[in-house]
Amino acid sequence: MNFELFIAKGILSGDKDNFSRPIVRISVVSIALGLAVMIMSVAITSGFKKAISEKVVGFGADIQITSFGLNNSFETTPISINQPFYPSLADTAGIRHIQVFATKSGLIKTDDQIQGIVMKGVFKDFDWSFFDDKIVAGKKFTIADSVRNDSILISSKIADKLGFSPGDAVRVYFINPDEVTPRGRKFVVAGIYETGLEEFDDLYIIGDIRHIQRLNNWTDDQISGFDVFVDDFNKLDQMWEIVYNTIGFELNATSITSLYPQIFDWLDLQDMNVIIILVLMIAVAAINMISTLLILILEKTNMIGVLKALGTKNVSVRRIFMYHASFIIGRGLLFGNLLGIGLAMAQQYFHIFRLDQESYYVPYVPISLEVLPVVLLNMGTLVICLLFLVVPSLVVSRITPVKAIRWE
Repeated sequence: MNFELFIAKGILSGDKDNFSRPIVRISVVSIALGLAVMIMSVAITSGFKKAISEKVVGFGADIQITSFGLNNSFETTPISINQPFYPSLADTAGIRHIQVFATKSGLIKTDDQIQGIVMKGVFKDFDWSFFDDKIVAGKKFTIADSVRNDSILISSKIADKLGFSPGDAVRVYFINPDEVTPRGRKFVVAGIYETGLEEFDDLYIIGDIRHIQRLNNWTDDQISGFDVFVDDFNKLDQMWEIVYNTIGFELNATSITSLYPQIFDWLDLQDMNVIIILVLMIAVAAINMISTLLILILEKTNMIGVLKALGTKNVSVRRIFMYHASFIIGRGLLFGNLLGIGLAMAQQYFHIFRLDQESYYVPYVPISLEVLPVVLLNMGTLVICLLFLVVPSLVVSRITPVKAIRWE
């Protein structure tokens, strides 16, 4: 053990009855609370981004392949299902799944209400895993190879507004641009889903793609496009480029962030809030540590004078107090980790803090607790606080042995 570290530990163990003891406790508490707030802020923001991104991607797709004639009216230009990349694109590294889809706008009519909807037609390759925990009543339906299925999924908002329950018949009317009379189709509600995203819950019903093909007078091999899902959302831009270069020049590939920019721009704004919180918490902890270090130096003035009289250099004395400060910061980080990680895990498993799903898209505060961000927060807090303490530690060099030994 080196000399400076030995003295610093001696000071730490002998501070029980000193004036600085409550000041040190305040510093430990400020660091602990600051770190806990930072851990919760990062975990909550990551949780929000992950939960909402998964909902948007699960209902849509990471990447959609369509014709260049796609417009905002949901009346799409058909493309052929017989593409050289389908279904082999799913074998590409980073691509999890590819499926076909078609969309068509329509109206649900009851005795006293009319509701505008968009029907998303799916085929037997549809990945139902997203709806496993989104079905609030009824059940999913299956699609056979040859027979059209009249079952549909509707959202809880549409069901509540129009008074539908699983098993009820639903009359939907579709209008073709070149036809005067709307076409009506009778469906049966198989299940009711709820995503918490108004963009989907207010609008979409899920049904068999062959209904849309027949309504649009398409052939069996004509669809609106392909949904592509990737393994890692953080590599979405990279995978989009691969898909775009694979499908050729006749088709277009659009990422989910381009399809719903308002949602992802809102999520990106949350990062700024986290940065502000991190800066404020670290600043408060650093200021508290500066005050604590100055008080410790003032209290140990006699000791500093004795050490200098015995030939200890200023650098060594400064190092003693930096070690001492490190012990205090380390204690604060320990308690901060216990508090922050404990709260995060409690929220993750018990959903203590609830939210208004209509405003925040999720029914409770989501948590995404990862090891790397927690480690970086600890290291960053320790390093920044120690850097802030370098300047106040220079006070040691201004203390002379004669005046220090006479200090009372």
